[in-house]
Amino acid sequence: MPQPSPPHLFDKQALRRRRRRALAEGGWPGFLGAEAAADIELRLSAVTREFGDVVVLGAAGSDLPARVAERPGTHRVIACDEVDWPGIDRVFDHETPDLAAGSADCILWPLGLERINDVPGCLARLARALRQDGLFMGVLLAGSSLNRLRRAWTEAEAELRGGVSPRIAPFGGVRDLGGLLQRAGFALPVADLDRLTVRYDSGLCLMRDLKAMGLSNPLCERARGLTSPDLLARAVALYDRHNADPDGRVKATFELATLTAWSPHESQQKPLRPGSATARLADALGTSELKLKR
Repeated sequence: MPQPSPPHLFDKQALRRRRRRALAEGGWPGFLGAEAAADIELRLSAVTREFGDVVVLGAAGSDLPARVAERPGTHRVIACDEVDWPGIDRVFDHETPDLAAGSADCILWPLGLERINDVPGCLARLARALRQDGLFMGVLLAGSSLNRLRRAWTEAEAELRGGVSPRIAPFGGVRDLGGLLQRAGFALPVADLDRLTVRYDSGLCLMRDLKAMGLSNPLCERARGLTSPDLLARAVALYDRHNADPDGRVKATFELATLTAWSPHESQQKPLRPGSATARLADALGTSELKLKR
């Protein structure tokens, strides 16, 4: 029986157009892309393993490839992206990464996975592209990112239009993301979340910043055409009313999930079989073990 196709949430052509514009105008990678790249670099510095062949996805405009190239033991860094840009070695659709099986020791992805339609399929292809005991590390928007902005638009449209159109992309929960890594065939999956709170002069400044970074509404089911001035003004007013600090500035929350996982290898630590323990938990805790009567 054929498997159902994954839902087509994101307009990839629109995403690429906005990404090119953001690169051309200096808005990408922006503070979110810079934060994601810095997080990957910091975590990678704690890994003692050397990786000869490294692939960096979503690399346009990022200095991460150059920084990784300075790492001891690195022989080659391949900078990949969905848009052609100076410094990019390979251009392909990240939905179906064009990477040969067993061709990389390490794959890094600072932002972008949250805008993939078939995340399980994409992760499975990345797992196949890694050599044994290879590392995948990626950062993506997740959790409650931009929930305040979603509520403001929903309330404004319901009030003025009597209906709601999708404007903010859904983001996965950290537990779900960890499960997707395991499902894709990775070993030792870890997913953790960092919350970043940013303040703006107004909700309109937040929207302008998202647009500058190429992160405005990418959904296929979005309303087409220009947003009417009255709807925009109402959404901004609601956002400012509900999220203002005492000094009048407003908050925006971004949650960045970092995914770390390895390609399986026999040398990796494995869980013990049930009943194979050689020491008692009570001894380790310095307590007495109670025998329960049945």
